[in-house]
Amino acid sequence: MAKAELKTKATQVSVAGYIAALDSPQRRDEAAALDALFRRVTGCEPQMWGPSIIGYGSYHYKYESGREGTMCRAGFSPRKAALTLYAMQIASQCEGRGGELAAKLGKHTTGKGCLYIKKLADVDLGVLEQLVAMSWERMNAAYPT
Repeated sequence: MAKAELKTKATQVSVAGYIAALDSPQRRDEAAALDALFRRVTGCEPQMWGPSIIGYGSYHYKYESGREGTMCRAGFSPRKAALTLYAMQIASQCEGRGGELAAKLGKHTTGKGCLYIKKLADVDLGVLEQLVAMSWERMNAAYPT
């Protein structure tokens, strides 16, 4: 049985070009603000992953099933319905400081591995930056380079 091809891979698409081409001026501004935040926290230049994820760093994973791949350590996608931040469950759904920060964040929802924000104006950007930093630290601890 052939292995399924991973759809979300790093690409050579320009992040700046992708952000500039977003339909909504609000999403362009929010994407630029998130890009600046992620660059500050990670110290990484962004790279497009698949058609719509702006990612920072990368890590290799392998599941018990044998499936493995490479994905960005942190990232976001400025989707129409919501800004989707990836690898954020590590910080936002944890007990302790992560849970306390998530409670102070503002309007958001979470899913498996993601944090969803309808618009950046709904959240405290300082708290968001702390959550991204916590998530980044935990990803680096879980997947050392």
